[in-house]
Amino acid sequence: MMKKRIVSLSLVAAMTGSLVACGSSQTAETTAAPAVNGAAETTAAAETAAPAEGQKVLKWAMWDKDLTVYYQPIVDAYEAANPDVKVELVDLGSSDYQTVLATQLTGSGSDFDVVTVKDVPGYTTLVNKGVLEPLDEYIAKDGVDLAAFKGLTDQIKIDDKLYELPFRSDFWVMFYNKDIFDAAGVSYPTNDMTFEDYDALARSLTNTEPGQEVYGAHYHTWRSAIQLFGILDGKNSIIDGTYDFLKPYYDMMLAQQEDGVCQDYATLKTSNLHYSGAFSQGNVAMMNMGTWFISTLIEKVKSGEYTDCANWGMVKYPHAEGVEPGSTLATITALAIPTTAEDKEMSWDFIKFVCGEEGADILASTGTIPAIMTDDIANMVASIEGFPVDETSKDALQTANLYLEMPVSNKSSEMEIVLNEAHDNIMTGNMTIDEGIADMNEKIGAILAQ
Repeated sequence: MMKKRIVSLSLVAAMTGSLVACGSSQTAETTAAPAVNGAAETTAAAETAAPAEGQKVLKWAMWDKDLTVYYQPIVDAYEAANPDVKVELVDLGSSDYQTVLATQLTGSGSDFDVVTVKDVPGYTTLVNKGVLEPLDEYIAKDGVDLAAFKGLTDQIKIDDKLYELPFRSDFWVMFYNKDIFDAAGVSYPTNDMTFEDYDALARSLTNTEPGQEVYGAHYHTWRSAIQLFGILDGKNSIIDGTYDFLKPYYDMMLAQQEDGVCQDYATLKTSNLHYSGAFSQGNVAMMNMGTWFISTLIEKVKSGEYTDCANWGMVKYPHAEGVEPGSTLATITALAIPTTAEDKEMSWDFIKFVCGEEGADILASTGTIPAIMTDDIANMVASIEGFPVDETSKDALQTANLYLEMPVSNKSSEMEIVLNEAHDNIMTGNMTIDEGIADMNEKIGAILAQ
């Protein structure tokens, strides 16, 4: 059994080729490697040994089979525990995965037993097409504790039913450069910072002297870097249609921008500066970003490319007053059972394995962040060479409440356009904060009324 086994791989090698999506609120800028063979983008490819006599075959639809390190360890562990099952990986390619999957599941030729669901919009589409099996009866029968998913499963219910179970998740943390704090004689950030604490800390580290600039904070140009601060209290959602709750966070960020605490949004947009490039320059004290950035930092520091931010750490996201520390934003990758699966009990047993603690241990051993995080799993991730050795960074892996960047909605794509446009208008000064919020309220209200 693979449980508790630590694989001696660097985190970046472990995560190469795995989905590091940054949610539906922006385009992923850390991308998987391209498919080895262009045909794999449109043609299912399965290269596995033939099943032994008497073995049942479980066909698992996924992407980037040869570029993602956790597939084979999962298969090996499950087959070792279930010698009567042969798992067959069917690679549908990465670029049009959800489209290809939907086409196959709605056609007559699909014989998948388990399918990987890449994103929330794709999940909604599959449920609306009626091609995914509800999991609620299986979950109830086996007493699966959904509390381990920190609220994620509640957010992906459709008509109060759950059609997928997450197995991996990336979430947002605050990265920081310890050298900047040391040079300023300022204590490192903690895992329990209010936004007021965070703003004061960023300002205390800022230096606006020409040629000596130090930015206390950095915000990438994605709307999620600002707007999603507002949903961490669990009271508001980015798809509810009213956005007055965003005002305090835009107020904070624009005041920081005006005072030189962070770099100018319009300049960042024009220059197309990648967030990794900004942090690696060594003059950014703190930056909010997803856990997918961990792999980049470890790889670039190890190779010697990043020398000015080599002494980095991370803490939990800041939070509003009264909100539980460790409340943050998440993206997920999940597994589901097609309605056409012949042996749904076998399919469920595999999903329960991959999405449970045994599967989480395997994912963590390859440097991938699983959807559930126990102390043992956090220790496994933190033990990978290149991860910060301080306890605060390790504790930042433990979350309290996870909120999807874009919750389940049939109209998420339309809303996304409006939210992005309003964010850009507010940040460039084309609209005041009040005007931008009014614009979102009006346009998304109209979308929801359709």
